[in-house]
Amino acid sequence: MTEHRAWAPLRTRAFRALWIANLVSNVGTVMHTVGAGWAMTSLTASPAVVALAQVAWSVPGFLFALPAGALADLFDRRVVMRASQIVAMCIAALFGVLHLTGHLGVVALLAGTFLLSVSLTLSAPIFSAIIPDLVAPDDVPQAIGLNSVAYNGAQSLGPALGGVLVAAAGPAAVFLLNAVSFLGIVAVAGGWPARADHDDSERPLAAMRAGISHVRHDRRLAPIALRITLAFFASSAIVALLPVVARTRLR
Repeated sequence: MTEHRAWAPLRTRAFRALWIANLVSNVGTVMHTVGAGWAMTSLTASPAVVALAQVAWSVPGFLFALPAGALADLFDRRVVMRASQIVAMCIAALFGVLHLTGHLGVVALLAGTFLLSVSLTLSAPIFSAIIPDLVAPDDVPQAIGLNSVAYNGAQSLGPALGGVLVAAAGPAAVFLLNAVSFLGIVAVAGGWPARADHDDSERPLAAMRAGISHVRHDRRLAPIALRITLAFFASSAIVALLPVVARTRLR
């Protein structure tokens, strides 16, 4: 019964469509980071410059996570989601075109990686915030768990698929495939129900202060946030230098 209940949210058409689209998009995004890291090793031999690609990808999460959460609560989530995904799709497609034509330089790669991360950071909180609007109240915990499955599954599957595709067709193929992967979310976002509690009278700064205050005073959330931050810093250093190790040490 418990196992059956774990998959119950997928019986809801709107959530099932979003979950599949999110999984595909997450896989495409992780593949894109593999392609970007490998492309950077072709442009420079400096480990520090190669590591900057990971910096460009990670910094928006720290800079814009709070504003993104406020956007998810204060504005129409369907509009924010579709706009951010269309921007991300255009950036990924531009990556592919620039690489195919030989115009993807270090500055363009870093700037594009940063902008792509910004657009995805702005939409990230919406995937969690929209869940109560798509499934029954009893299915919310299971739906959150399935969202985690989609994210972690993409983190496991994406690097392998990205590596195979880079080896077979080059980074441009990965970039263009990532662009296509955003189409599913753009399509399903328009079918979400409108929020009945939508209120745009609250100011974004006030919403961010309220969020910070809530986490700071919640004895359950504060330690979790600290652990996630520490783990993120440690793991980012490893990921940032993997392309260098792959090309120089493993050849």
